[in-house]
Amino acid sequence: MNAEPVALTPVGHVVGGRTEAVEDGWGEVTAVIRLDGALRAESPVLGLEHFSHLEVVFLFDRIDPGAVRTGPIPPRGQPEAAPVGVFAHRGPYRPNRLGVSRCRLLSVDGLDLHVAGLDALSGSPVLDVKPYMAEFTPDGAVTQPAWSTRLMSRYY
Repeated sequence: MNAEPVALTPVGHVVGGRTEAVEDGWGEVTAVIRLDGALRAESPVLGLEHFSHLEVVFLFDRIDPGAVRTGPIPPRGQPEAAPVGVFAHRGPYRPNRLGVSRCRLLSVDGLDLHVAGLDALSGSPVLDVKPYMAEFTPDGAVTQPAWSTRLMSRYY
């Protein structure tokens, strides 16, 4: 890739929840997104408690940048599945190692956001947090290949 590098500073880190990557059962995993104390004076979470869900952008920091794959691979390492390109699955071995997760917001306690269903590991740098709004759900039916439905049926 020949693009200019982009530098991002984490706004916080995941505390608690899972410490090891496990492929399924994320729905009831609880964790805290602990925002950086330097943000306190800016009141970044004012009004956030009125939302039920968040969108969280985080870094797959445990993935070695040298292990990133851009070519086709079988989704979730399933050898019987046809290979797909890196942008046709949601695995962690992505060019920028970014994860995006929608999770439930359980409570806001100062700069601690208590969440459930966040599929990031404890210690993962959080790059951004946004409230999830129903109006941002795409119009129309969501379509996806059968392999995706089958492989992801137990994810949450």
